[in-house]
Amino acid sequence: MTRYLNWLFLNVLVLASTNVFAHKASDSFIYLDQSHPEAASVRIDVALRDLALALSLDSNGDGQLTGAEVKAGRAAITAFVEAGIHFRSEAGSCTLRGTEWGLANHSDGPYAAASYDIRCPGEVPVSAMDYDLLFDLDPLHRGLVQWTAVSGESLAVMGPDQQQLDLASAPPSVFATFTTFIYEGVVHLLIGLDHILFLLVLILPATFVHRRQRRMARDLREASFGARLWQLAGIVTAFTVAHSITLALAALNIVQLPIAWVEMIIALSIVVAAVNVLWPILGDKTWRLAFGFGLIHGFGFASVLGDLTSGVSQTVIALAGFNIGVELGQLALLILVFPVLFLMGKYSMYARAGVPAMILVVSCISLYWVVERAGKL
Repeated sequence: MTRYLNWLFLNVLVLASTNVFAHKASDSFIYLDQSHPEAASVRIDVALRDLALALSLDSNGDGQLTGAEVKAGRAAITAFVEAGIHFRSEAGSCTLRGTEWGLANHSDGPYAAASYDIRCPGEVPVSAMDYDLLFDLDPLHRGLVQWTAVSGESLAVMGPDQQQLDLASAPPSVFATFTTFIYEGVVHLLIGLDHILFLLVLILPATFVHRRQRRMARDLREASFGARLWQLAGIVTAFTVAHSITLALAALNIVQLPIAWVEMIIALSIVVAAVNVLWPILGDKTWRLAFGFGLIHGFGFASVLGDLTSGVSQTVIALAGFNIGVELGQLALLILVFPVLFLMGKYSMYARAGVPAMILVVSCISLYWVVERAGKL
């Protein structure tokens, strides 16, 4: 039974990792300005890495996009983006008149950026936006909207289940923004395999007794399932508190770190935490490990949110909702994964073979990421 569970777990882990190697979930940024309803405008930023998946931009097939290749593909890029976003008014469909085109640097790389004036029949104000860009290629894609209206600024998220934004009504309420970003926090956690693997290695020490950890072993023998689960909830919360601090610092532009370095260090932190399960070179206080590395992971979470919320009055609401969503996602994973590993821990083969096998797989995946991300520095 134990061998079957180990085999099943490892295969699911490997299958999941291949999807992450292929392509990370994407985001576009939509800056909509209706502060003057009779002269609405929009800027749309789409990552070049996403456009390269949808269009044949890499003419020489070397896996890299040059400035010349992007320039040559401008017409295709423009047509693709304009086909994925539409505006409507009470008088009918609106048209987009391009005013500026170029590249924009976001924290996760270069984006094609295009600005438009929105023209509606009879000069009637725009009343709705429809968005379906990239959903057929990546169902986890999100269009992140910063909406400036006469009444102020607000945020919205477009996804496969939310492809229309009502621009005629008042901007989303504080509560609506809060709940939207709770949901996005959960989604961001669940699609981020690097964060999930880090959580896994935080959970593992509480699921088995290691002969080198005699003091911990005695505590673990005496600890019930509930006590261990409660202890792990505290460890996960320490991780959340840490990444909440750096997420806020980054999103508010107080501290900025190069995202390429952050992503590489996140991958390296997983390797170190995994090795520490069997050889506790950093000690057996798992909550300290969770807090310390959580500070780095927070900058990774901020790579998207910071680009969207900079200068927006609802930044604090979005940050709070996002952090709560991440915490809920972590606790949900803990509740689902820990009971299985706890039951497996009753078998001696789990500690002798199952745990080392999981550590090996997690370490190999994370080392792959280290090498891959180091190549982007």
